[in-house]
Amino acid sequence: AVTGEAGIDADGEATEPREDDDTVLVASEATGDETTAATESGHDAAAYLAEELALAAPPAFVRSAEAAALADAFAAWLAQGGRERALGDGLDALAGQAEARHALALAWVAAWAGRERPELAAAAPEVAAALVAPGLARTTVSARTVLTVDGLLGSHARLRDGRIELRLDEVSARLGAWERARVPEFRAWQRAKQELVRAEEERLRLSELRPEVLTSFVRNRLVDEVFLPLIGDNLAKQIGAAGGGGRTDRQGMLLLLSPPGYGKTTLMEWLAATLGLALVKVNGPAIGHAVTSLDPAEAGNAAARREVERINLALAMGDNVMLYLDDIQHLGSELLQKFIPLCDGTRRIEGVWEGRPRTADLRGKRFAVVMAGNPYTETGERFRLPDMLANRADVYNLGDIIGGARAQFELSYLENCLVANPVLAPLAGRPPADFHRLLRLAEGDEGARAELEHPYTATEVGEITAVLRHLRIIQGMLLLVNQAYIASSQQAEGDRTEPPCKVQGSYRTMGKLAAKVVPAMNPDEVRQLVVDLYRQESQTLTSGAEASFLKAKGLFGLLTAEESARWEELCRGFRRRQELMGGKDDPASLAVVQLAKLAEGLERLRGHLALPRPDPVPEALAGLAAAVERAGTALAAARAEPAPTVIEPKVEIINTLPAYYAKLYEHHLKVVETSLVPVLELLGRFTGTQAQTRGELRAVLARNRQAGRIELDRREAQDGP
Repeated sequence: AVTGEAGIDADGEATEPREDDDTVLVASEATGDETTAATESGHDAAAYLAEELALAAPPAFVRSAEAAALADAFAAWLAQGGRERALGDGLDALAGQAEARHALALAWVAAWAGRERPELAAAAPEVAAALVAPGLARTTVSARTVLTVDGLLGSHARLRDGRIELRLDEVSARLGAWERARVPEFRAWQRAKQELVRAEEERLRLSELRPEVLTSFVRNRLVDEVFLPLIGDNLAKQIGAAGGGGRTDRQGMLLLLSPPGYGKTTLMEWLAATLGLALVKVNGPAIGHAVTSLDPAEAGNAAARREVERINLALAMGDNVMLYLDDIQHLGSELLQKFIPLCDGTRRIEGVWEGRPRTADLRGKRFAVVMAGNPYTETGERFRLPDMLANRADVYNLGDIIGGARAQFELSYLENCLVANPVLAPLAGRPPADFHRLLRLAEGDEGARAELEHPYTATEVGEITAVLRHLRIIQGMLLLVNQAYIASSQQAEGDRTEPPCKVQGSYRTMGKLAAKVVPAMNPDEVRQLVVDLYRQESQTLTSGAEASFLKAKGLFGLLTAEESARWEELCRGFRRRQELMGGKDDPASLAVVQLAKLAEGLERLRGHLALPRPDPVPEALAGLAAAVERAGTALAAARAEPAPTVIEPKVEIINTLPAYYAKLYEHHLKVVETSLVPVLELLGRFTGTQAQTRGELRAVLARNRQAGRIELDRREAQDGP
């Protein structure tokens, strides 16, 4: 715009400014916007003026050698054809307007230099300043002020064919503008960006995406020989295998079920860290059963909303992600079923991101879905996974013995508690094989002593082996509890014959006990330590605390006589409740169950009576005769005593049954009648075929009636009719 104020024709005459004038455009390119801005910068001018005035000698403004050469050439051109007069008249017409005078002079010089001396066009502002103020003293500096740098690579706007021209005055002005404007703006932008990122990190809890493996994690034989092959096969299906054997049809899901404390989360943390995956952990209890959608807006509280957002964050990230849903027994079936498409080859799931529905397409991406849960829900009921999800996922129980891995599973109890015991903790930093050798030594294999790699002292070996023997006792007791817990969790409620076992024998329990073991303990003290721990833990159960503790103690063979009797009583009561309830709370259903059990009992009685057996009548008559003698003695004693006054209470029974009860009872009474009549007929064949037996029975009954009539007549004569 500045260079477009005026122009010069081929003869040196002034022309009207035109935006499309090629000469003006050339001059504008030659000077550059930055150069013009630097020339007109009041800050730079004031700084230069202050420096000149500060000198002791009379001030003389500096002029570059390029400006001097351009000024001489321009003056020679002006001297031809009256151009100098034309320029002078233009400047005189703008007297008192310094900015306009400078713009006019600059337009003349820049246009001519761009056409005739383009190599000196950058010095046009200096020459224009000298034309506007010719009376100022000036001194020419012959130092080099322009440098061309070549051999550069890049896409910077100032690069031309790998070359850039640097001018001393231009660089100084450019750096000054950069320091005063661009640098503060850039730093302010950085602060705003950091604050925004920090706020989003806190909102999404991105710091938790970095797997953090517990220092107590031990990569034992169970992990190496059992879990890694099984889980590795599943993850290979989900995220692809290393090398050339990777699959393109990635699908599947990993489901881990075990009681708390078996290291599900720790194992997944370690796997995510090893594979370089971002771990997005979702807390199932925070979501709850009420949430059925992946839309955070439909969550009932802030905690549930945040966890649903984390699910959508994992889906939005897409690649290099492990989505880990923990404690899924607290989630509703409808929400779990939304993950079924991830198990198939489609690998698509509908979610919500930033308030908008979004379909996450995870085909071909390193995205793994892992779910973990417990066999029981928070109410004590068995956890039931949706069938369609269970059929598509690979399900493993970390608390169970998998295949033929019994030895590795049992050994893992000891390997995982190394860091928990002060005596065994140093073994974690020593050769792993030493632990197995010390274990053999504790079991009586003296040959293992010579195989130890670390130089142990005799005292140290004695303490370690003593602790290992104690831990072997604890290991055996916890394995019994673990097996009982797993068996109980797999049993249907209606098939139980004893209360469910709620106490656990997990790695966490082993760690608690191992921390309290010292070498000086004896086996009885070790067993009592386990019993005391289960007594404390059973008290925290929501239901069945006493039954669970007695169950555990019974597994150990440590029940007293009183505790055994109490356990049997609890079992009988449990079975009675099972029979009464039948697994249902509806009264009509209860009545059906009870009548069905009565019919079943009568049928068993019928079958029992149908079996051949000796005639029991003589023995029954002998017992009946003895009973008659005792009854006669009792009647004789009653005659000698005065009759007590009997006040007959008035009892009125009001029992109004619903109509469906009457129909129900009528139906089942018919069932009972049809079942009971054959039984009575069968009894009649045993007792009614012997005439002598019937006669003796009639005689006994007649004597009893006669004795009763005599006593009644005596009472009436005494008390009145």
